[in-house]
Amino acid sequence: MKPILPGGRGPAVEDVQRRLHVLGYDLGPTGVDGVFLGMTHEAVVAFQRAHELSEDGVVGEETWAALVDATFTLGDRVLYLRLPHFHGRDVEALQEALGALGFMSSAPDAIFGPRTERAVREFQRNTGQAVDGIVGTETVRLIDHLRHVWEGRSASLHPRSGAALPDPAAVLARTSLAIAGDDPVAHDIATRIVNVALASEPEARVALSEDADGAEVTVHVVMNGESVAGVPVVSAGDDDADALAGRIITALATADPDRRTIAIEVQAEDASDQARQRTAVRVFDAICRALVR
Repeated sequence: MKPILPGGRGPAVEDVQRRLHVLGYDLGPTGVDGVFLGMTHEAVVAFQRAHELSEDGVVGEETWAALVDATFTLGDRVLYLRLPHFHGRDVEALQEALGALGFMSSAPDAIFGPRTERAVREFQRNTGQAVDGIVGTETVRLIDHLRHVWEGRSASLHPRSGAALPDPAAVLARTSLAIAGDDPVAHDIATRIVNVALASEPEARVALSEDADGAEVTVHVVMNGESVAGVPVVSAGDDDADALAGRIITALATADPDRRTIAIEVQAEDASDQARQRTAVRVFDAICRALVR
């Protein structure tokens, strides 16, 4: 982005001022006027100081990114586990709500990492949602519906126990995994699976097939109706990760023992970002469960 400099005027300055105003910074009697002078400059410097940024009074890429993160509200965007991790005020608000409801006990850090994702899954399981760790419209709606329960409370309970995802550190530390996807949508889902694995456990031995070296298990993601010659094909279907894990175990048992290669067929009716992420999470969960067994 082009830096927004002191003395500047226009819509970009107004956007900065609105965000500073939302955060409680005093812009003086003129308020949001699109002019980067006086108290607006002082507010930018104060914001930079509070966020340990260079106090140069210039809204460059780092300051702008920090402003955007600080002014996200829960529901502005879909949140899920990925690298780089989502971070911002909306993540912090999510963590505060989950902590007060008893699904996580660690202090909010505004970073959507593995602990937050597991807390989201447990909340979803507890409220009868699809357990995918994705904070979309329905999860946000239910958290907001419970606002009278959690608002103003601090985290005091420990996370609930339940049927959790097998520890990817233990699973993928002992089995190297390659994920392939030739079709553009399949490749995107394969990339997301690798990203979820590494976001869950940085030391996971998982990579896209072109980057994998001598992987013990290779999984091809294929779109509905496609196949890979000589490789067992597992239908991802629309059931839970445990059922899919059972089918993966069967496929691995019938695969060539020298190759240990299978294909997982996914549906392509909905190619939205959230749908692809949900598919990636479910396939990753199922692979981990299958390898544990």
